[in-house]
Amino acid sequence: MISLLQGMQGMGGGPEMRMARDLALIAPEIAVLLTAVGALVFEMLRLPRVALPFTVVGLLAATALALPLLGTETTAFMDTFRVGPLGVWAKLALLPATALCALLARAEVRGTDREGTVYALLSFTALGALALAGAGDVMFLVLGVLLSSLGSFALVAYPRDERSTEAAMKYFVFGSVTGAVMIFGLTHWFGATGSTLLSELGRLEGAPLAAAFGLVAVAAGLGYKAAIAPFHFWAPDAYDGAPVSVAAFLSVVPKVGALFGLAQVASDLPAGTGWPLVLAALAALSMTYGNLAALAQENVVRLLAYSSIAQSGYFLLGVVAVGQSDLAVPALVVFAAAYAAMNLGAFAVVVRTGRRLGDLAGLGYESPWTGAAMVVFLISLVGIPPLAGFFGKLLLFGAAIDAGFVWLAVVGILNSVLSLGVYLRVVVPMYRRQKLVAARPAPVARGVQAAALALTLGIGLLAQIFFGGGG
Repeated sequence: MISLLQGMQGMGGGPEMRMARDLALIAPEIAVLLTAVGALVFEMLRLPRVALPFTVVGLLAATALALPLLGTETTAFMDTFRVGPLGVWAKLALLPATALCALLARAEVRGTDREGTVYALLSFTALGALALAGAGDVMFLVLGVLLSSLGSFALVAYPRDERSTEAAMKYFVFGSVTGAVMIFGLTHWFGATGSTLLSELGRLEGAPLAAAFGLVAVAAGLGYKAAIAPFHFWAPDAYDGAPVSVAAFLSVVPKVGALFGLAQVASDLPAGTGWPLVLAALAALSMTYGNLAALAQENVVRLLAYSSIAQSGYFLLGVVAVGQSDLAVPALVVFAAAYAAMNLGAFAVVVRTGRRLGDLAGLGYESPWTGAAMVVFLISLVGIPPLAGFFGKLLLFGAAIDAGFVWLAVVGILNSVLSLGVYLRVVVPMYRRQKLVAARPAPVARGVQAAALALTLGIGLLAQIFFGGGG
């Protein structure tokens, strides 16, 4: 594909050739769109058993189409969409994660009304996340937020009971407000630069007021999608009201897409506008608040929701360093892949056990393999070597220090220590004998758990080899 694209570029010329090149660059996104539409068709034909494998195969095919784009750094559609490290690696991380979430959803929605719709909505929402990760224009930010939000609202409301309906309504209302704020604020960037392209944001250097309005807008809109404090209020209720598989999906795919979109903005926004300090403050707030709130939870899903808020803070360490440290993009990529694996793995265990801490009591004795897997996922979230989470956080801390934010790296390290107390609240009951609870067989969820465990260990091993060899 790379040689084909280069050939198209060399031929230059007409609009037809440019259109063919641009379509080739977004082949993964087109594949995801066709996957979503196909899942809907199979749902209408009352063939949910076909919709699931079609969705998984389609998402994996889209992942394969993204592989040839590695090393590419260009734009499509008049610079509005970027095909570079952030966007390509987002595809390679988020599309397999979406496929795993579709499989995990099978354990919960099998046999329910409109089962195939769930798989279609997961694909549509993932497409919105990819639009955010590759955004080269503020309109792509708006499009990505809207596309990923509409699918997410429906997924949260899917059980159609009182709890899920209330959670979806809160999610929708909060999203509508932050979306409106985002669109309004971005008009100030357009007014000051005369363009919606992110590459033109350098013109904001002499327009501090317009820069501030736009920054608040982006922080609100993307902070809402990524569950960054103080834009996180929807997350605990939405995670708890939705099926556990949907909560797992929300904690990874839209979140990473939004954070990568924020990194795209940060790469062009002049540092003189003060955005690094603003994002650093949000990072410290998210990490600290998320971990402290998680300490008080008795519901594992809500605990993981607050943990997800804290993890958004860690992601922001890398975003803060974009343009100021060469480690920023690698750190974001490694941590995104690690986070997807270990978080999906933890949720897969919850699907097989239950939502409350008491549901995990004695799990380590009754189901030793599942208990050990849960421990691996949780200590990886803490950042204990040699697991994937450790190397992701190590790179993030290094990027923050390299960018001059030593104090933020210290806050991150202290919060990692605090998070150990959070996850011990899950681990300790698992190894008490007073109540023995075996994990449900749920073969599909067990398969997702196994895949997530392999990735958590594998990413850690590869990172150790790569960075150890480099050192």
